[in-house]
Amino acid sequence: MEKYMAIDLKEGKAVRLSKGLMDSAKIYSNEPWELAKRFSDAGAKWLHIVDLDGAFAGDAVNLKTIEKIVNATNLNIQIGGGVRNEERIKSYLNSGVSRLILGSVALKNPEFVKEMAKKYRIVVGIDAKDGFVAVEGWAEVSQIRATDLAKLYADAGVEAIIATDISKDGMLCGLNLEFTSSIAQASGIDTIASGGVASLADLESASKTNGISGVIIGKAYYEGKIALSDIFNNNF
Repeated sequence: MEKYMAIDLKEGKAVRLSKGLMDSAKIYSNEPWELAKRFSDAGAKWLHIVDLDGAFAGDAVNLKTIEKIVNATNLNIQIGGGVRNEERIKSYLNSGVSRLILGSVALKNPEFVKEMAKKYRIVVGIDAKDGFVAVEGWAEVSQIRATDLAKLYADAGVEAIIATDISKDGMLCGLNLEFTSSIAQASGIDTIASGGVASLADLESASKTNGISGVIIGKAYYEGKIALSDIFNNNF
């Protein structure tokens, strides 16, 4: 099971939010590229970046910071937040990013996402609250069930789906494995669990759950609940 270390960017700094609320941002580093180096040295292969300014404003506000992170390590990087057109996809790929996460647009314009998945390495991000898809930086909850959206991408050629339970994100209360597994079953695609990791036991449980190919780890590391050595020196 792949472990993805998370860096959420706001105004060039690494922060974490609680439940996706921008005014809950807590700054953990003014130099996110140094964090990325630390993850790489510990054995990480992937970095999961969310451009929070991009998610809310739709602009690549943190592009320079992202380029610094790319240049600081050899990590594979997946990035999401405000990626809504092909121009932005190309811009990130040209900067050295490995693959793009399409979130809000996956609900609003599935044809565009399917088209992009034929040309580029694309991951679909499905963020949900009480089983329904949330979009636009989680400010808006739709009437579409997350599992129905997952089904739409079953044969679209996307590399993975990231399933986030917003109610758990940044709350250190454990993953919603049932939700993540339901997304994996609906889509038949590798599904990455996100939101709520609090301990090593959560990672172990995820590794034993059908359909879960990876886990995103953020606040649990930043708040000292899990050490990098524990994350990367285990077999699960």
